[in-house]
Amino acid sequence: MTERHFAHRIAEPVAPVGRLEVRNPFDLRPIATVDVVDRAGVDRALAVAHALFRNRDAWLPAHERVAILHCTAELMREQSEALALAAAREGGKPLVDSRIEVARAIDGMRNCAELLRTEGGQQIPMGATAASAGRLAFTTREPIGPVVAVSAFNHPLNLAVHQIGPAVAAGCPVVIKPAEDTPLSCLRLIDLLREAGLPAGWAQTLMTDSLETAEALVTDPRVAFFSFIGSAPVGWHLRARLAPGTRCALEHGGVAPVIVDRGIDLDEVVPLLAKGGFYHAGQVCVSVQRVYADRMIAETLAHALAEAGNAMPVGDPTHEDTAIGPLIRPAETARVHTWVQEAVAGDARLLSGGQPLSETCYAPTVLLDPPKDARVSTREVFGPVIAVYPYDDPDEAVHRANALPFAFQASVFTRDLGFALRAATRLDASAVMINDHTAFRVDWMPFAGLRQSGLGTGGIPHSFRDMQVEKMLVLRAQGL
Repeated sequence: MTERHFAHRIAEPVAPVGRLEVRNPFDLRPIATVDVVDRAGVDRALAVAHALFRNRDAWLPAHERVAILHCTAELMREQSEALALAAAREGGKPLVDSRIEVARAIDGMRNCAELLRTEGGQQIPMGATAASAGRLAFTTREPIGPVVAVSAFNHPLNLAVHQIGPAVAAGCPVVIKPAEDTPLSCLRLIDLLREAGLPAGWAQTLMTDSLETAEALVTDPRVAFFSFIGSAPVGWHLRARLAPGTRCALEHGGVAPVIVDRGIDLDEVVPLLAKGGFYHAGQVCVSVQRVYADRMIAETLAHALAEAGNAMPVGDPTHEDTAIGPLIRPAETARVHTWVQEAVAGDARLLSGGQPLSETCYAPTVLLDPPKDARVSTREVFGPVIAVYPYDDPDEAVHRANALPFAFQASVFTRDLGFALRAATRLDASAVMINDHTAFRVDWMPFAGLRQSGLGTGGIPHSFRDMQVEKMLVLRAQGL
C-alpha cells in the first residue's frame, strides 16, 4: 500500500515542524506520515479551544451534539471494515479483535448521544427550615471547559472515542494527542466527526515534536480537564505538573490477579484465561497476568493454558486466522523476553513460549510458579505472558494478589458462592469478575485503576460527568 501523509487537525493554519513516520508493528514497514507541531502549534490549538469555550453564544446546542454523534456513529458503521483493517495495521491487534473494537467504538458514540437524554441536574430541597422557605433550588450541568486528552496505542479507535465522545457530548472543546505509534485511527475519527457536522474547533488532533511540547499542552492553564490513558510514570508525572484548577482522570495499568478454586471445571476456565492473557499479545491494562490456583489443580491448569496458547496462531494481524499479533515495537519484545528469562533463571518452570518469533512477535508464554520478586510477578508485563502460582489457602492467594501497589480488575473462578464472595470482598480491586477473565469490559461500566493504577473513574458516562460542572440556581419568590 502506498504510504499516505496525514496533516494535523488543528482548526487554524499552523505550519508543521516535521513528520512522524508510522510503521506497521508486524513487519515494521512505513504505512503513513503525520505532521508534528511545536509549541506554537499547541498554543494555536489551545487558543481555538479556549476562545470557543469563552464565547457562550458559540456553544453547540444539545440537539446538535446529539445529531452529530449519531451521524458519526452511522458513518463509522458504514466504514467499519476499513476502520478495523486500518486499526489492525497500525496497532497490531488481530483483525477479528479490531472488528470488535470498532463495534464497541460505534456503540460508544451512540452511548455519548444517549447521555444527553438521560443525564441532568437535580432538585435541591428547600423549605425544610425557615431560612430556606420561599425558595426553589435545582442544578444544571455545564461544560467544564477545554479538555486535553493523551491516549494510548493499544485500542487506537475506541480509546479516542472514550476521550473525544464524552467531551463532544458535554459541550467541551477537546484537543487530543494520540499515541505516536497509532495516531491514524484518531485522525480518521476526527475527520468523521467533522463530516458529521462538528465544527473543526470543537475537536482537534495533533502530534508534538517532543515530550516537552506535549507537557506544555497538558499543563497549560487554559486546560480545564486532562484525560490520560497510558503508563503510570508518565501519568503521575503529568498530574504533578497540571496548572492549578485543572481536573484530571488517569488510567494506567495493572498486574491483574485471578484466583481459581479447586472445584471449578478447567474446561470452562482455560479458554477464558487464555483469551484474557494472550488477547492483543497481552497489551491490555487489565490483561490476565497472575493466576493463583489451588495446589491440587495448579500444574494441570498451567499445562492446559500452555496448550491453549500453543494453539493460537501468531502472525500478521490483518489475516483472518491470526489470534495473536505483534507487540507494538521491537524494544517491547526484547523487554518481555528479558523478564521471562529472569523468571526462568529464578526457577520458574517454562511450560510454553519463552522466545521471540520475530522482531515484534512473541510466543504465548506460560510460567509456573515464578519467584515472588520477579518482574513478571510484580510489574505489568504488557506482553503475552501468564504466570500460574499454586496456593494452599485461599486467604494466602488473596494476600499475594493484594501485595502490589497496583489494583484494577481481578477475577475469581469457583462454583462456591461463599468462596466467591469472600475472595471478592477481600481483593483490592475496583471490579471483580466472577467466573470470567479480568479483561472483561463494556464501555458504559465504571473502569477505575486504584492505587498506582490510576485516578478517577473511566467509562463513557463517568467521563461525561467529569467533563461537566454542576451549577445551582436558587429562586426566591413569594408563594413558593
